[in-house]
Amino acid sequence: MQRIFLKSKLHRVTTTASEVDYEGSCEIDGILLDAAGIGTFEQIQIYNISNGNRFTTYAIRGKDNSGVISVNGAAAHQANVSDLLIIASYASYSEDEVKYYKPTLCYVDENNILTKIGNQITLRN
Repeated sequence: MQRIFLKSKLHRVTTTASEVDYEGSCEIDGILLDAAGIGTFEQIQIYNISNGNRFTTYAIRGKDNSGVISVNGAAAHQANVSDLLIIASYASYSEDEVKYYKPTLCYVDENNILTKIGNQITLRN
């Protein structure tokens, strides 16, 4: 049996651009893509913390260390510049793989610069 789990996420990235007249996708700083293990053209889920919108698109690689998070095409209607987003990718795992499963959780500062990578969510008290 295969089970779907979170593979990786970019937590609380800030939208730097929202361009309707652009081929649909989400341009993401290449350093962040590499840290999260998200490939170019890989399907991603985006959860907009600022307005509650949730949508699916695919990732395209932005310039390394640019801090770019650009929501493009039809998806641009779901996010405005300065909105906080969670960008997630998922994968299917076998029962044997689940035994050793750990997600990649990437955290950034206010400029979308990677500050921490972990594999456990810290719960608030």
